[in-house]
Amino acid sequence: MLDVIGLTPGDEELYRCLVQLTVARVDELVERLRRPRAEILAHLDALRGKGLVVATGPEPDAPLRPLAPDIPLGAALLRRQEALEVARAAVTQLTEEYRAGMRRHDADHLVEVITGAQVLRDRLRDLQNGARVEVLWFCRANPLAMLGQENVEEFDALARGVRYRAIYEREMLLEPGALEDVEQGVRAGEQARVIDRLPVRLAIVDGTTAICPLVPERDVGETSAAVIGRSQLLDALLALFESHWSMATPLRSAALPADRATGGYRPDAEEVRLLSLFVAGVPDKSIASQLGVSRRTVQRRLADLMAVAGVDTRPGLAFQVARRGWI
Repeated sequence: MLDVIGLTPGDEELYRCLVQLTVARVDELVERLRRPRAEILAHLDALRGKGLVVATGPEPDAPLRPLAPDIPLGAALLRRQEALEVARAAVTQLTEEYRAGMRRHDADHLVEVITGAQVLRDRLRDLQNGARVEVLWFCRANPLAMLGQENVEEFDALARGVRYRAIYEREMLLEPGALEDVEQGVRAGEQARVIDRLPVRLAIVDGTTAICPLVPERDVGETSAAVIGRSQLLDALLALFESHWSMATPLRSAALPADRATGGYRPDAEEVRLLSLFVAGVPDKSIASQLGVSRRTVQRRLADLMAVAGVDTRPGLAFQVARRGWI
């Protein structure tokens, strides 16, 4: 087992025998191991060279005793580990060079097609677990592979400093419990925005890998997706995300302060949440359901905020919310 650090099986057997005997002469070792004397002497020379055996006296036939293995063998193991790390880094670099070369000559290495909802779920989880910088999401209604509450990997990634930016379709926020799931992510550090309609389902990790489901609607054939590596196609998907991000409306949590409010009035946490849903285009009935109040209460609160903003229309309120930095 120790040949990886320069200790042959014969060396190891002799050393173990000495450890059991504590002290032994050469003749005892020859008799106990039933090996030729010359072979035993050769192994003893090797063990002395590694600092594992020492004579108890100056006499040529003085008994031998073993020395602790942790220091000499530990140093050898450390050197081997360092060499393995260097080799691993070299293999990783060669693999990247290989993939880059294959992508230039073979489109099959640019896009990988995976099939099955569970396979897609597992790949999304693996990518998030390996994320180091940023994860981008296009979240459409009726998820194909993973519901929001199932994506526990996001919270682990957020905890280790990975940035999340997610754009949600307005229709998705109308699903039962969807807003609570989104707000939970926002409280954990996710940056969330809402838009009327998203063109595709999409996840991009660290700007190097994207996953885009290929089946347009639920229950139309088996779920499949394209896993896209570094390429102009990936660059186009990144640009697509950024263009929608700039158009989408920020969605704030009631737990987050409205620290950009100007013009004297500062909405409280519940008003920030109300305005965030209002500007995102969520219907009054759904806002009422999410806030746990009546529809009439929602309408009254919006009317009060319109009066504070000095406007008499809802579009005017939305404009003032943006101008005053209330959300």
